Amino acid sequence: MLVAVPVLHSVRGHSTKDYWVWYQTGQTVLRGAEIYPDQWHKFPFMYPPSCALFLAPIAALGQTGLVIVLALVNAAAWICSIIFSVRLATGETRRAHLLDYVVPSLVMGAHVWGNFLLGQPSLVLLALMLGGFIALQRKFHWLAGGLVAIAAAIKAFPVIAILYLVYRRYWIAVASLVLSLTFLLIVLPIPFRGYELAKQDLQRWSSGMLFKYDETGVGQRLGRSTSWKNQSIWGVANRLLRRVEYDHKYEPHEPVYANFSDLDFRTVNRLILASALILGLVFVAVMPPSARFFCRRRPVRRTPETDAIEFALLLLLILVFTPLSFGYLFAWLLYPLTVVVQRLVNGSGSRVILAGFSGAAVVLLALSIPFRVTAQTYGNALFATLLLFAGLAVELWRLKRVAVS
Repeated sequence: MLVAVPVLHSVRGHSTKDYWVWYQTGQTVLRGAEIYPDQWHKFPFMYPPSCALFLAPIAALGQTGLVIVLALVNAAAWICSIIFSVRLATGETRRAHLLDYVVPSLVMGAHVWGNFLLGQPSLVLLALMLGGFIALQRKFHWLAGGLVAIAAAIKAFPVIAILYLVYRRYWIAVASLVLSLTFLLIVLPIPFRGYELAKQDLQRWSSGMLFKYDETGVGQRLGRSTSWKNQSIWGVANRLLRRVEYDHKYEPHEPVYANFSDLDFRTVNRLILASALILGLVFVAVMPPSARFFCRRRPVRRTPETDAIEFALLLLLILVFTPLSFGYLFAWLLYPLTVVVQRLVNGSGSRVILAGFSGAAVVLLALSIPFRVTAQTYGNALFATLLLFAGLAVELWRLKRVAVS
């Protein structure tokens, strides 16, 4: 059904949402035309030029063919995300409890559905990131870096994970990520686009999307980046702490606001950066050391159990600090919820704390159903993500403390 609906929309000539954008972009590449207009025009396509290159051969199949292929890729990515999540959370797949597979997808069902309906690649990105984590555990560091690079070549924000790789001193993974991303963004487009056009694509995308953030908004989403749909800390903080519209529209309309204060742009950004520093320090504080640290009774070291929580915390931080986090992107919560469900089902750790934080997070997410605009205006998905982060951080800290007690 998830695959059939967007395909039927295409066959019947109904709106195909973002699938139409992907088709037009792929056709643009096939014609050798400009993907990104100049600075005076809004980008119809806002992802990296490498992503446009990936879409070109699929667009050659026609619009319906593209919808079929991308919907099937999303379905495969969803299945892989579930299997990889259980593998990371439990250390195995065959003996995992049925609830580990079912509950997270049920909770995140609306967000998963949004990816199929709109044609968004969030599930593909999640599968690539989880595959990278498994590769790290199996010491295939070159593969881990390559998988993160592919994710970043599709949609830039997963590159944030390089900070984690550097901190953990996965130097081979860091080198693989940098080299793979360089190849995908710079080298690969040249044979298909030519040097000058490939260079123009990268320059225009970088200046128009990657490095575009000011009082008006992020990238090409000048109004929408501070609207109720953006659940990142950048969007929520700006609309709640500055007097900016939370329901921006291009046609004439009555402005609406939700701000509690009227801080200036620089102050808001300082608060966001302070939040990043605090959450980053919390993450580092609860992480077990990379090498064995011997205490009085036994060594403290990383285990698959601690890695499962650590990777979940990393994904949650990426969600929080991605400049544009719309609803469909929160399908990434599938993995952190799998970790929570696994620990609750198996009686691992503190059930009360995990159940409390995760239950509150699920309630916050559910508020989008009866109070869609209001709940998201005040950042229900952002605060649900922070609650999951808090619960899992406490759990990882508990494991670390038990090991040294």
